[in-house]
Amino acid sequence: MDVSKGWRMRDLDQRLLSAMRDCGTDPRVAAAARALSRSGEHGALWLAAGLAGAAADRDRRGAWLRGMALIGAAHLTSMAVKRVVRRPRPQLPARAPLVRTVGRHSFPSSHATSAVAAAVAFGALRPAGRHAVPPLAAAVCVSRLVVGVHYPSDVVAGALLGGVTASLGAAWIHGPPAGGGGEGRLRDG
Repeated sequence: MDVSKGWRMRDLDQRLLSAMRDCGTDPRVAAAARALSRSGEHGALWLAAGLAGAAADRDRRGAWLRGMALIGAAHLTSMAVKRVVRRPRPQLPARAPLVRTVGRHSFPSSHATSAVAAAVAFGALRPAGRHAVPPLAAAVCVSRLVVGVHYPSDVVAGALLGGVTASLGAAWIHGPPAGGGGEGRLRDG
């Protein structure tokens, strides 16, 4: 990669973050961004949604629980990547972050990872999930920029990681085919 392109990308990342963080100067926007960021901590919002789905949708309880497991796996994967990459959280000279963070590292955004994993996993279970979860997941992703604790590239990388992780396990969410076909293949195969 051309060094000048790398600098341009960093500059763009910084500029986009500054613009998004400036949105947090409106008290209503700041309050909403804080609430979304806090609810998304460690995937709590999505795990609670999965528990509610499992309780309300008895016919697909196992699928909801498997979806939660995929979200947890995506979140843990993002935490592992953070420990390897160790990118420091952004520090904007004119704006302090609006929330405290659990960790010091920002790449990838674990909030974005679990949010997009939830959109993929829960979107496959209910029509309401296909319509309600993606906008909420997007709002959680944007909230991390507004509160000033992630660069846009952190959020994009987290979203990609969450989408890939959940997509890889999407068939598992629904369990084995009716009639126990999955188990038979193991014995016959």
